[in-house]
Amino acid sequence: GRQHCRISDQETNGKNSTASSNDFSDPVYKEIAITNGYINRMTRDELRSKLAEFKLETRGVKDVLKKRLKNYYKKQKLMQKEPINGDSYYDYICVVDFEATCEEGNPPEFVHEIIEFPIVLLNTRTLEIEDTFQQYVKPEINPKLSNFCITLTGITQDIVDKADTFPQVLQNVIEWMRQRELGTKYSYSMLTDGSWDMSKFLNIQCRISRIKYPSFAKKWINIRKSYGNFYKVPRSQTKLTIMLEKLGMNYDGRPHSGLDDSKNIARIAIRMLQDGCELRVNERMHAGQLMTVSSSAPLEGAPAPQMPRYRN
Repeated sequence: GRQHCRISDQETNGKNSTASSNDFSDPVYKEIAITNGYINRMTRDELRSKLAEFKLETRGVKDVLKKRLKNYYKKQKLMQKEPINGDSYYDYICVVDFEATCEEGNPPEFVHEIIEFPIVLLNTRTLEIEDTFQQYVKPEINPKLSNFCITLTGITQDIVDKADTFPQVLQNVIEWMRQRELGTKYSYSMLTDGSWDMSKFLNIQCRISRIKYPSFAKKWINIRKSYGNFYKVPRSQTKLTIMLEKLGMNYDGRPHSGLDDSKNIARIAIRMLQDGCELRVNERMHAGQLMTVSSSAPLEGAPAPQMPRYRN
């Protein structure tokens, strides 16, 4: 019942994504199109009134409200036509937002090291945050944090001095995920706010720590792409605070705390799932390079987490 968040032509280097296998000649799609036309002509107050009637969320900008109502009607129509199989989606989404060492202006030669590894475990059935993980990491190349980094992240020198190094923290992450049976009993996907967490920070950190890139993090959902494609907004409107604002929410917690950022990203993911979006893997790492995953690719969960081997 969730609409695929299709990758735009811009995201796929001009290649058109494959059309859905649904038979759009069915009369139900004509009904949906007519209903969409009515919704497009509704005022914001009319939209909010209709959403309230269906006990749906009424917060958000007009475009968000339209999308929410359209997806509700579409889901109702398609459910009448054919019951939806609830077993075909990820059981869990793991939201990750690393904090890393930094300096003011971030000089190009500066090497970023992960100093906070948070995970927020989102249950896609209940649409609730079920659990969280957080550990700080001791940097090795630049063990002394800059004042800029301390002020930005709220992570103090004392915190990282007492922390484990990255390989040990990664081992703890993997053990935490195994205990929750991710990749064995339950299917799951990683989700990040942008491409950098996996393609840059984790990639660089694995090289610093001389370990191979972990297989469970090779594919993920970039929520900025998903949000932009689903609500049809430009990339400039997909920053975390703007996404929250457009959905009618405020940031909760301390900005640039990895765990608080992850919780807020999870709140956006929950609202998108409620609005009918099927958050799908849309990015991956291949041979050390960031690549786009087509929205027509099979929906597969990440593998059971394993500790990567050390590099020679």
